[in-house]
Amino acid sequence: MNAPFEPLLHALSHAHDIDPEETAEWREALLALIGTQGPARARQILDELAVVARQQRTGWQPELNTPYMNTIAVDDQPVFPGDLATEERLVAIMRWNALAMVVRANQAYGELGGHIASYASVADLFETGFHHFFHARTEQHQGDLVFFQPHSAPGVYARAFLEGRLSEADLLHYRQEITAPDSGARGLSSYPHPWLMPDFWQFPTGSMGLGPISSIYHARFMRYLTHRQLQDCIARKVWGVFGDGEMDEPESMSALTLAAREKLDNLVWVVNCNLQRLDGPVRGNGRIIDELEKLFAGAGWNVIKLVWGSDWDGLLARDTSGALLRAFANTVDGQMQTFAAKDGRYNRDNFFGQNEELARLAQGMTDEQIDRLKRGGHDIVKIHAAYAAAAAHRGQPTVILAHTKKGFGMGSAGQGKMTTHSQKKFDEQDLIDYRNRFDLPLSDEQAKGLVFYKPEGDSAEMRYLREHRAQLGGSLPKRETTCDRLPVPALTSYGQFALQADGKEMSTTMAFVRMLGNLLKDGTLGPRIVPIVADEARTFGMANLFKQVGIYSSVGQRYAPEDIGSVLSYREATDGQILEEGISEAGAIASWTAAATSYSVHGLAMLPFYIYYSMFGFQRVGDAIWAAADQRARGFLLGATSGRTTLGGEGLQHQDGSSHLVAATIPNCKAYDPAFAGELAVILDAGMREMVEQQSDVFYYITLMNENYAQPDLPAGVEADVLHGGYRFGVYGPSDAAQRVTLLGSGAILTEVVKAAQQLAAQGVGVEVLSITSWSELARDGKAQADGAGHLAQLLGATQGPVIAATDYVRAVPESVRAFVPTGRSYSTLGTDGFGRSDTRAALRRFFAVDADSIAQAAQQALLR
Repeated sequence: MNAPFEPLLHALSHAHDIDPEETAEWREALLALIGTQGPARARQILDELAVVARQQRTGWQPELNTPYMNTIAVDDQPVFPGDLATEERLVAIMRWNALAMVVRANQAYGELGGHIASYASVADLFETGFHHFFHARTEQHQGDLVFFQPHSAPGVYARAFLEGRLSEADLLHYRQEITAPDSGARGLSSYPHPWLMPDFWQFPTGSMGLGPISSIYHARFMRYLTHRQLQDCIARKVWGVFGDGEMDEPESMSALTLAAREKLDNLVWVVNCNLQRLDGPVRGNGRIIDELEKLFAGAGWNVIKLVWGSDWDGLLARDTSGALLRAFANTVDGQMQTFAAKDGRYNRDNFFGQNEELARLAQGMTDEQIDRLKRGGHDIVKIHAAYAAAAAHRGQPTVILAHTKKGFGMGSAGQGKMTTHSQKKFDEQDLIDYRNRFDLPLSDEQAKGLVFYKPEGDSAEMRYLREHRAQLGGSLPKRETTCDRLPVPALTSYGQFALQADGKEMSTTMAFVRMLGNLLKDGTLGPRIVPIVADEARTFGMANLFKQVGIYSSVGQRYAPEDIGSVLSYREATDGQILEEGISEAGAIASWTAAATSYSVHGLAMLPFYIYYSMFGFQRVGDAIWAAADQRARGFLLGATSGRTTLGGEGLQHQDGSSHLVAATIPNCKAYDPAFAGELAVILDAGMREMVEQQSDVFYYITLMNENYAQPDLPAGVEADVLHGGYRFGVYGPSDAAQRVTLLGSGAILTEVVKAAQQLAAQGVGVEVLSITSWSELARDGKAQADGAGHLAQLLGATQGPVIAATDYVRAVPESVRAFVPTGRSYSTLGTDGFGRSDTRAALRRFFAVDADSIAQAAQQALLR
């Protein structure tokens, strides 16, 4: 047993004890067992006793919290393999350059912002990983994945400056991405942004909570690649450094049990417990480390507490009465923050001065020594021990709860202060104090002038920096995009039935599933396809794929499914291809992102198809989709049962009237709302070629319907128009009609538009119908054409009369192209604004005025104006 535990256990055992003598006998018996037969035997006995206690319904179970001290005992620490003094000098230099970068930017442009305090707390955690653990991609090692705490980006830039990857001019243009090129420099993004720095950052983590869930699904996707024998990822780790306040985000916590269930021992989280969020303490009246320990342990993770630095070891060893551990147990985080913000004299009087036992422990220590007592997350030796234990652990994901001080080393200017998160200005004395705190080789004038410091190239520090990164494969973070191009089979080989549908009735969802099944059979592309569903495969008619390619499971199938005799029985397998994520759109989109970025993360192109109820996409996980866009994802999002009137009986929250509006705001998302299987086939073919043959950094959002109706053949020669956003579908009524009107429709409502055209034609009106496959592509094309002669203008230029546009989405969707309607043509839009309802499709379309009668009436009214 770790000796410092014993005084606390002894003290606790006598609290409210009706028979202390008997308690002591039990305690001594356990200690004797450990001493004679070892910890393994003790654990076995304790497990047995716990079983007996439960059987007897005693109402007892073991506490999930351990004392507020390090999990790894001093005697269990491995020998530190580095040069501690050199590493401390290097991290001091990086702290300074990160601070100088932010402060200089704000001296020049006060509104730029930036963060110093977060990196000040996490610097040692980052640098220990950089020196000893974070592998870059090489021919021998595919590389680790590292998710960096986003507010600490300045520290990563500071390291890249020492490595020669960034210049001083680049550092001078932090958060100045637009103006930097004018000075021959590279602007540095505020947070990790692969879109803005595509050769540098791998993962966007700036939206709190998305980094944690993404890291879990990336770790699981690496197992998926290994089990499917697409890439050996066994030697690779996923490291995530996240904030303790960030753990309050639902996404941070939502997949913890998945990581434990899947036994993702390739995953290590480091939670930077600096106890502070933006406005104040994370848990002022409690202890966030205790709370997180319970949470992660209960979820099945291996928990390593990294609470106190090496200077505390001697104090704990002398603490024979348990005074320190009792003091820790009775100190809430709000008070711990105050201790961080105050100096050694304050801590002597108010922490060690709580009682005589604590005061005696501090005797012989100067105020400066008390002030320099480190928390575990600032002790490189302790950090290395925790990382080494995490890297070696098997069978569970590991979380390291690292106790730090926000604004560490910033002294009175910001260490532990409520305002420290936003601290970005220092007066001259603060800068000199910071220089002194970290013993930097800068003159007073250099410190006050915020001079960037870089040692000579042949110095011990620079040699150490280069050698350690060389041993680990080179610099990080680094985003690479080299991967093989995947050939896409001919469209006719998998989609001929859709191109020449010959009036057969089917839904576009059914057509998609059939094409997907055919694509999965392709010998080259098929194995790289990743079908993803949340929990709706049967709803979308995908059950036949269960047998065809199987559902991925890291343990195979340990049961005989209820429907084992069925042709469509549920089949799980270690080499299964479908990712069936359960009722978790956040998990499914995280899986999609992992697959959609495999080309850059793993150098292996994969093609994910995530199909879901369209209402549960952009409206529910839009932030995650935006992060995927930032990461330059390539894949398909399929919003099924789309629109507000196709999913009749389901009602308000299941009916999607806005996803195309949101999709249009994402620059690298191409959104389509095809009405017919032939249109869908052309879009799928073009998307695959663009993403895996041309390797363009785009992704496609396609809406699908579950409504069966007659599918026409795709007219010859319209493929390019389909991709541009619309084509001339049909002409109705007399060719010499005096009154003419143009109707536009998309998706589910195009069939209503056609019926309206037929009604108008019967009344002698000449009608031309345009099938709009993408409102957003039409709008983008129109904006890109300086002369206004975009694709929509060209289409409408060949038609006459008022223009009426109808969709199953809010009117803002067709309104997005109003500016590109030719001058002199009236333009009316119909849509499904408001809340959804439960009823039949026909009733819903009448209610929202997007049925054939309403469209025809709108056309007649336009003709009268």
